[in-house]
Amino acid sequence: MSYDGRLTSLSHGGGCGCKIAPGVLSDILKSSPIRNIPPELLAGSDNNEDAAVYQINEHQAIVATTDFFMPIVDDPFEFGRIAATNAISDIYAMGAQPLFALALLGMPINVLPLDVIQKITAGGESVCAEAGIMIAGGHSIDTVEPIYGLVAIGVVDPKKLKRNNGARLGDSIILSKPLGVGILSAALKKQQLSDSAYQEMISLTTKLNKPGVALSQLSGVHALTDVTGFGLAGHLLEMARGAKLSAKVDWDSIPVIEEAVNLVKQDIFTGASPRNWSGYGHEMSLGAHMNEWQKNLLSDPQTSGGLLVSCSPESTDHVLEILRADGFSRAKKIGEFVQGAGVSVA
Repeated sequence: MSYDGRLTSLSHGGGCGCKIAPGVLSDILKSSPIRNIPPELLAGSDNNEDAAVYQINEHQAIVATTDFFMPIVDDPFEFGRIAATNAISDIYAMGAQPLFALALLGMPINVLPLDVIQKITAGGESVCAEAGIMIAGGHSIDTVEPIYGLVAIGVVDPKKLKRNNGARLGDSIILSKPLGVGILSAALKKQQLSDSAYQEMISLTTKLNKPGVALSQLSGVHALTDVTGFGLAGHLLEMARGAKLSAKVDWDSIPVIEEAVNLVKQDIFTGASPRNWSGYGHEMSLGAHMNEWQKNLLSDPQTSGGLLVSCSPESTDHVLEILRADGFSRAKKIGEFVQGAGVSVA
């Protein structure tokens, strides 16, 4: 294996498309159930929460998460930025404030020049600086494929903690970023992505989900998560299962990346899309008019995707104002929670 200037050529997958398929992951976790859960553990691996939360006193709980993956882009600095943004997102998705991070670095030392590795870590450090935190340490190993990510630590008032299972009947469903990043990454690997779509991809995947902190202060926000490797359908299903409700989605309201739509119609998408659908497609109900490309977009893995918010109808406009004020200009209400189970899209 040699380095030709394209980081993506060194990995078999990239970004959150590297995730183990949801059905396989579920089978793996069944063999190691968590036992003797202390009351201080407010959130663990149950219902696939974005981070673990451990209460340390009446007003503070520690939020901890980790995320890492292989290159989704060829530029090493941008790869570092995307990986760090994605990892910190899980802190914001719990309504928490980041405190510090630890770096996770696995690199083929005999393949990649040291200056390329330095650019990756510099990209991660730049995002942490934007989030107001520092990388306080970490761990590194010599690997076959390049891997980078963070352990991110945050803090939240337990009363303001936002889990992904708190949706209520009649709640609005709001998505803050458009779908299609995984499709763009697949096109990039095939060298079929336009310059403008590449720049949009970088802009979206390096946009920190900072509004999660402000949203946690709203009593009308009942549940919060971010859309990552399991796609919109998968993460919305997690919310629906946790609330014992059904998510009813209007396809025309979902914000999408225009070039991603054009590409997926040409059968350009990641291998994670069909793996995702295989794991949860039986819980999805699609309108008769919907096509295969729409299914691949719903299951498209989003690296550093947007926030997915469940809020009361009365809070909908306020939530959208908070998101748009922080630069999430394409945030939209995409549906609502109703009686039933699963996710329906029409």
